[in-house]
Amino acid sequence: MDILKKQISDDEFFYEYLSEYIEYLCLERGLSQNTEQAYRRDIVSFIEFLKQNSIYNFDQINRFIINSYIKKLKDSSYISTSITRKIASLRGWFRWMVSNELIDHDPTLSVEQLKLDKKLPKVLTIAEMEKIFSQNSLGIETILIELLYAAGLRVSELVNLDTNSINFENEFLKCFGKGSKERIVPLGKNTIKKLKIYMKQRDLIIKTNKANTIALFINEKAQRITRQDVYKKVSRFGQAINKHITPHTIRHSFATHLLENGADLRVVQELLGHSDVSTTQLYTHVSKKRLKDVYFSINTD
Repeated sequence: MDILKKQISDDEFFYEYLSEYIEYLCLERGLSQNTEQAYRRDIVSFIEFLKQNSIYNFDQINRFIINSYIKKLKDSSYISTSITRKIASLRGWFRWMVSNELIDHDPTLSVEQLKLDKKLPKVLTIAEMEKIFSQNSLGIETILIELLYAAGLRVSELVNLDTNSINFENEFLKCFGKGSKERIVPLGKNTIKKLKIYMKQRDLIIKTNKANTIALFINEKAQRITRQDVYKKVSRFGQAINKHITPHTIRHSFATHLLENGADLRVVQELLGHSDVSTTQLYTHVSKKRLKDVYFSINTD
C-alpha cells in the first residue's frame, strides 16, 4: 500500500523508515556508533514534533512544517550549529526515501540554510602545552593527553585503541577514524618511551584484576576507559593553565602548531584524518589570527 495514501494512527511508518535509513548508513557508509546515534536522535526529535502536531502521513510534511520545527528548536534555545545539524540529518533521510521511491517529494529542498557565524576553534599555545606536560606525572592521565597532542586523535579514536594499535619498533600508531577509515600516525621517541612506561603499569592492573583485555587504555578495574573518563582527566590538566579544555582542544592545538611550524596542509589533513582539505583549512585561519594577535600585542604604540 502506498505510504503516501495510508493514514496511520501512530509513528509506525516514520520509525520503520528511520530504522531502514540508519541501517543503510551503517552498512553503506560505515558510520561510527556515535555518529549513528546522533543521526537517530536528530530524526527522532523531528518525528516527536510530528506526533505532537498530529501529523501521521508523509504527504502532510511540507516547507511550513519544516520551518515550524526550526522555529520550535530556536524557541527551545538550540544554537544555530545544532539546528543546522538536525536539518542536515533530515535532508539526508528525505533524500534517501525519495531515491528509494518511499515518498514522492522532499520537503527539505526549499528550506534555506541557517547563516552560521564561523567560529575558530580554541587552541592552546605551545607554552601552555609545555606547562601541562611539566606536571611530571607518568600515570595514565599524562599518556592520554600526550597521545591526543602527539597524534591529533579524536577522543573516540583514543578510547578505541588496542594494544596492537601501537607499533613500538617502527614508532607509529594505527587508528580508525570516521567511517572506519584507517590512518597511520608517526610517534616521537619521547611518546614511545612514555607508552612503554604506561604498559608496565597496565600489565600490573591486568595482573591484579586477573583480567584479559586487548584495550590499550584501561581503568583501575582493567576495563576500557570511556569518553567521559578522558574528558574528566583532560579537564583536570586544564586547571594547571586556568582554562577549561577538552580532548578536542588538544586536537585543535596539534593541528594549529603543526601549521604554524611550517607543516604542509595536505600532510596535516592526512594526520587528522579529514576527508576534505577544506576542513583542515580552518586551522590556517586560526594560525593567521594568532599571528595578528601576537603582532598587535607587541605593536601597541
